[in-house]
Amino acid sequence: MELLSTANPYKVFAGEMGNPIAQEVCKILGCPLGKLHIDHFSDGEFSASFDETVRGHSVYLIQSTKPSSDNLMELLLMIDAAKRASAYKIVAVIPYFGWARQDRKDKPRVSIGAKLVADMLQVAGADRVITVDLHADQIQGFFDIPVDHLYGANVLADYVSSLNLKKLIVASPDIGGSKRANVFAKKLNDLLDKKDVPMVICYKNRPQFNQVGEIRVLGDIYGKDVVIVDDIVDTAGTLCMAAKVMKEGGAKSVRAVATHGIMSGEACTRIMNSDLEELVFTDTIPFDTSACPKVKIVSMAAPIANTIQAIQEHRSISELNIR
Repeated sequence: MELLSTANPYKVFAGEMGNPIAQEVCKILGCPLGKLHIDHFSDGEFSASFDETVRGHSVYLIQSTKPSSDNLMELLLMIDAAKRASAYKIVAVIPYFGWARQDRKDKPRVSIGAKLVADMLQVAGADRVITVDLHADQIQGFFDIPVDHLYGANVLADYVSSLNLKKLIVASPDIGGSKRANVFAKKLNDLLDKKDVPMVICYKNRPQFNQVGEIRVLGDIYGKDVVIVDDIVDTAGTLCMAAKVMKEGGAKSVRAVATHGIMSGEACTRIMNSDLEELVFTDTIPFDTSACPKVKIVSMAAPIANTIQAIQEHRSISELNIR
């Protein structure tokens, strides 16, 4: 009797917020983007349906959950539709994982949104998750299914190294991001063949959520080309204030890199009026750079495509994603 091949076919689909990066992922993989239809109703509801068979296939559903609620619901419906259409495996590819900042109880009687979203994805039928730069690494533990956690630092460090900054120094916008900035500095060491790219830390206090009261820089930045490293830029208040403090402290230039560019509210105006030379994002969230010319975009499509290929070929993913 002839044995069946252990390899199984796969298809890639995208929700509305995941479509731009999914197009690039499919170009790298050399496969067409699958046909998926989202029907919108007048009362605000919508439904997801596949316009081609997924029976027996591994299905990769690419969708960032920003703005959070609608795109998360769209992803959940896509997962449910794939499960009911007899997909072999369902992999939720979430370049930007919304609610990740709600990862713990930081005050009484508060929800833990990241855990709730993890539960919803699993109940809907996801067998695996691929995501990029979770706000807190421990969110991986909220899942009872495999989570492949990719890092934007790899592509962002490539961009910074290409600038050939003479007096490069890495800065963390707050104490909580010091580990991320330290990893970024070490990656630059490897790329630039330097013994040590120095790092400074900003100390900030927040009188309330999304507001920064004061920032102080812990370290010497005089005459240096500063690169501020963060995972998320939301209102951009912290970045712009940090850039101002650093320029006043004698920094030669200040730029910032971040994985996820949420850019809500007056963020674009703040960036354009700030002391930042440029702000570099990855494409985990679609962004129109014409609205903010200081913003540059680098792509996470290749790391995501390589991860999908490695999963299909049962190869190690850690070799592709060294932090």
